[in-house]
Amino acid sequence: MDDTEATELDWIKRVKVIKDTACALSYLHHDCHPPIVHRDISSNNILLNSDFEARVSDFGTARLLDPDSSNQTMLVGTYGYVAPELAYTMVVTEKCDVYSFEVLALEILMGKHPGELLVSLPTLSSNNIMLSDILDPRLSLPNDRRVTKEIVFAATIAFTCLRSNPKFRPTMKRVSQEYLCRKRAIADRLQVIPMVQLKNHDLYIESEGEIQSENATQDGEIHGTSSI
Repeated sequence: MDDTEATELDWIKRVKVIKDTACALSYLHHDCHPPIVHRDISSNNILLNSDFEARVSDFGTARLLDPDSSNQTMLVGTYGYVAPELAYTMVVTEKCDVYSFEVLALEILMGKHPGELLVSLPTLSSNNIMLSDILDPRLSLPNDRRVTKEIVFAATIAFTCLRSNPKFRPTMKRVSQEYLCRKRAIADRLQVIPMVQLKNHDLYIESEGEIQSENATQDGEIHGTSSI
């Protein structure tokens, strides 16, 4: 996008695009039977309406997951967004979309494809590179503390979803629930958050059982009843 488009798509709108895409993929993976894997999540396949609401488009490469099949597939998708395990397993799972989604999330935050950052991630160990250093320089860093926390949240989730081993990536259901229900952040100043801290952050995604238990407790409190 050009400079005019970049400034129009401010931080609040960018985070909303990421959240809308997460919810759409959660629906495809967990509310459709059989589950649908898009297989080509990229910036070219996310459309925005006049209210900057994101819509996943182009299902030409989508695949229905068959529980009775190995789900082997040809390598499809847009270069730079494809999950690394597809290159050697040729087996499609929902976690392939999870990886692509978070490449997209970083691209939205950075204002460009995060190719160089992805290459450097395995060896990233320095505290000298801050989260603020990778954000789109065409936008000023936010003064609003809430917006800052939204950006930190999105970046933290992104690095969790980019793990090379798909078993350690969260599901899109987990990601969308985090966006909709809880927005905790490891800090609220972009300039003091080192990239290595986001890369090594392991405490963000909780188990489904913990979330369900907490939601039941909250429902009980709202209706004046006990969850026990």
